Amino acid sequence: MLLTKQPRRDFLYGLLVAVLAGGCAMAMRAPSAPPAPVKVPAGKEVATFAAGCFWSMEAIFKQLKGVVSVEPGYAGGRVAHPSYEEVESGMTGHAESVQIVFDPKVISYGDLLRVLLTVRDPTTLNQQGPDVGPQYRSVIFYHNEAQHRMAQEMIRKITAERLWPHPIVTTVTPFTNFYRAEDYHLDYYRRHPDQEYCRFVIAPEIANFRAKFKSKLKN
Repeated sequence: MLLTKQPRRDFLYGLLVAVLAGGCAMAMRAPSAPPAPVKVPAGKEVATFAAGCFWSMEAIFKQLKGVVSVEPGYAGGRVAHPSYEEVESGMTGHAESVQIVFDPKVISYGDLLRVLLTVRDPTTLNQQGPDVGPQYRSVIFYHNEAQHRMAQEMIRKITAERLWPHPIVTTVTPFTNFYRAEDYHLDYYRRHPDQEYCRFVIAPEIANFRAKFKSKLKN
């Protein structure tokens, strides 16, 4: 049985029509200025990651001690305020992403990187599980040079530990933009645990994550 994200596949036909009708114009849309800088509470920091379905990533990172908030959205593209349907066309340059606000006194950026690179598969190019396309690529969007160095170092560490049978293809690139996803995507896994994709794809990932990172989970 082919497992699909819903409502992702439900509108495939309509999306194909939209791409054929307006995709060229969308692709030619001029690059826009990035959104305003991320506002982070005093003493907190922000991390932005892409690694496949943002429903999974949000559900995973929210469970970590020291994580204040997790928002699903779209990062790294050239179209301002893209819709889910536009991003799913693969033509906007955006990747499904999460923006994480965290307390570095409780959890480090390095801890977040290790979760990212060990729970989600960083070795599949433009793919995460059943989801395929550039919008599912694996990216660490760094916000400063310290994050840049830590990301590169963590990739070297995970590679040296031979946790994956294939090379890591996660890219490390400067943060440029992030647009929060539509409201119906927020906290999707918690609100729809019986949905097919949530049951058969996300739930096993969460079980694996919780087994690996017991000491870092919220009570």
